[in-house]
Amino acid sequence: MSGDTATLHLDGIPPHMLSEVEKHLEPFRLSLEKLQDVSARLRKDMLRGLGKHAHHRAAVKMLPTFVRATPDGTEKGDFLALDLGGTNFRVLHVRVLEEEQRVLKMDSQICAIPQEIMLGTGEKLFDHIAACLAEFLDSQKLRGQTLPLGFTFSFPCEQKEIDKSILIRWTKGFNCSGVEGEDVVRLLKEAIHRRGDYDIGSVAMVNDTVGTMMSCGYRDQSCEIGMIIGTGTNACYMEEMKNVKRVEGEDGRMCINTEWGGFGDDGSLKDILTEFDEEVDKTSINPGVHTFEKMISGMYLGEIVRLVLLKLTEEKLLFKGCPSEALLTPGSFETKFISEIEEPDSGLENAKKILTKLALDWDLVDACVARLVCDTVSSRSARLCAAALATIANRIRTNRGLDHLKTTVGVDGTVYRKHPK
Repeated sequence: MSGDTATLHLDGIPPHMLSEVEKHLEPFRLSLEKLQDVSARLRKDMLRGLGKHAHHRAAVKMLPTFVRATPDGTEKGDFLALDLGGTNFRVLHVRVLEEEQRVLKMDSQICAIPQEIMLGTGEKLFDHIAACLAEFLDSQKLRGQTLPLGFTFSFPCEQKEIDKSILIRWTKGFNCSGVEGEDVVRLLKEAIHRRGDYDIGSVAMVNDTVGTMMSCGYRDQSCEIGMIIGTGTNACYMEEMKNVKRVEGEDGRMCINTEWGGFGDDGSLKDILTEFDEEVDKTSINPGVHTFEKMISGMYLGEIVRLVLLKLTEEKLLFKGCPSEALLTPGSFETKFISEIEEPDSGLENAKKILTKLALDWDLVDACVARLVCDTVSSRSARLCAAALATIANRIRTNRGLDHLKTTVGVDGTVYRKHPK
């Protein structure tokens, strides 16, 4: 536990109570040795995923993206972009000016995806996306132009070509029928064709990690890793072609979408799962899938905290042993509450407001314990991400026979952006 954590939380908790609370939090505290062990397991899974014959059994899929280089800063032109990876998606118009080596203009619109569409048919999902794209084209007065489109689709896909990508499985609360096993670029084009009132140019399909790496790389040519910590979590990096056994060719490099959210789906992380992780998995729409992601990402962190607080309440360590209806309700503790409660200056007051919002009978000690729980759950998330990122950096370093690697990591995602630490 860090000194900051002690300052923020422990002074307000009586020692005898802290001892009891720590019994439930201790499984979240991973030692350096354990994190190094996790890194070693991930390294083995990455090698399995890169293999020509073993990849179908690998929990970490290591998917080729067919992106062979990072930007050099000379790119220019007008482009459309779709970014789908959560309950909202973005439509963008990007103009890149070569002479200034920067994005000259970027206009965007955020569109919501209702729950009934997230759980409906694939046709309805892509019709909704096509309708939002049409609305955006009208708002930007782009109707009639045929612009190339970058499609960021942030779900596990097997990329066959830059414009052909097969959805392996849904994650992040989506479960649209008729999409798994299908080419999502084709489904998007078919939805646009059904409308018949506009057209798009060539489509380049990328994962959000690849988009993050490329965006960062446009300004910093040393960027060779992209990482997302948001609704889900994932990373990509530039791998040597000779190690990408599923794609012909030995020369140069290719960006690999690791899909590290699936790390542990084969049971390799069972020893670090807490009872709360197991409950989150059991009650999710995809039990047994995306084990690593469920310990890290914004889709699940709030629910983990809720389950810990509920357990401590049932043990009569919090809220006078009386859980509110809200605390008993799955999903009631939003992940954004964690960021608000961990704010260095206003966190304690935020905790009081949130506990009141959840209709809990709290006192100052309860608020301090809630902060400690949030810190513990988010710290584990950060450390697991750091261990996985170190694995990738070491992979690049050893691939190139270097003692030291200097590289840049492009990072995005709501958890990364919003968390105060």
